[in-house]
Amino acid sequence: MADLFTVTAPLMIRRPDGATIVIAERFRHPRGLLYFEPFWHLGDPDAGIHLAAGAIAGDGPWKVGDHVVQILVCHGTDFCAASTFQDWRQYLAENHDAYPPEPLIAAIARRHGVVDAVATLR
Repeated sequence: MADLFTVTAPLMIRRPDGATIVIAERFRHPRGLLYFEPFWHLGDPDAGIHLAAGAIAGDGPWKVGDHVVQILVCHGTDFCAASTFQDWRQYLAENHDAYPPEPLIAAIARRHGVVDAVATLR
């Protein structure tokens, strides 16, 4: 059984409206899953931070309320998400000093209601 919070493969989430978002950071939230979009820290960070409310079920893909989280397979699943993920990886590689450190990311997650802010995908 794969745990959503320990799997190291890149993930994406499909929202109830059908939009797919690459997950840059993820945290267990008392009401479900708190996730950060790529590039969330540029501009208004709160615009790129979302709560998927609901019980977390499954072992990949995972259901979180009306959302579905799955491993991002870069070949053949969702070209747009795969492209976003590649852009995100490249950005991190070239700008690693510009990305917030893990303690700050954890503090932001706690501000959004996360109780035990243990990070993430990196």
